[in-house]
Amino acid sequence: MRAQFVMSEIGVGLRRNLTMTFAVIVSVALSLALLGGSLLMAQQVNSMKDYWYDKVNVSIFLCNKNDEHTSPNCAKGPVTEVQKKEIRADLERMNIVDTVMFESSKQAFDRYKEQFGKDSPLASTITADQMQQSFRVKLKDPEKYKVISSAFAGRPGVQDVTDQRGTLESLFNLLRGMNYAALGLMALMLVVALALILNTVRVSAFSRRRETGIMRLVGASSFYIQLPFIMEAAAAGLMGGIFACVLMVCGQRFLIEGWLAEKIDAIQFIGMSEVYAKLPLVLAIGALMPALAAFFALRKYLKV
Repeated sequence: MRAQFVMSEIGVGLRRNLTMTFAVIVSVALSLALLGGSLLMAQQVNSMKDYWYDKVNVSIFLCNKNDEHTSPNCAKGPVTEVQKKEIRADLERMNIVDTVMFESSKQAFDRYKEQFGKDSPLASTITADQMQQSFRVKLKDPEKYKVISSAFAGRPGVQDVTDQRGTLESLFNLLRGMNYAALGLMALMLVVALALILNTVRVSAFSRRRETGIMRLVGASSFYIQLPFIMEAAAAGLMGGIFACVLMVCGQRFLIEGWLAEKIDAIQFIGMSEVYAKLPLVLAIGALMPALAAFFALRKYLKV
């Protein structure tokens, strides 16, 4: 097999269907860029979950004298010292508990002023004795929050049991929803790209039907005849994959690192190394997907 002939046929095919080739490259690039972005977003969500869940505590809020008339759980009055000791002892005996920290009313009041500032409108009306005492419990496995909730919710002296993880779930659900939307759009673009590839191969095979007929008459094998068409589709797909890689790198460099990371410093965004790790996969899919589509299309359209 002469490689020079195959390469020349690839060049002829790409130039002959220049407009459709350009459409294939763009559609493949966009679909692969969405695929790479979806993979990176899924990795970002998992990274954020691991980071934030490790910092999340379960809070057991204790009754104070102000809760006696406002909370049914505190109808028997504020928590006693005996009840606090019993709660701490029970927590420390549980094997799912990592650490237990007690926060007094004064510490809660100081933390409130630190978070919201001394100039907050409520800071001048709230006193330290109005703030709730609480146990801040860090679990070895944050997913087992319900074990703590079922053991201490409704217990004498306990006003409420809350899991800070719940405040993050809405954010993670939003990010997962965006990821699914990107995957759906990627699937739509992929269908468009495959349709363009099939149409391009069909037109190319029809325009060169005389050449392929002559090659068949002189004894050329089916694979030898099909190879230029397959390589032509693979080349267009590979160019689309390269374009997708450029979009991913530029998006990470300018959108994530150059803008989002500066605006939202509370999130540890994934770095360029994670993007580089996805590029070989994008290039491989960009080359293989059109080649396989062309191979199956030729079985129908390349009849001599």
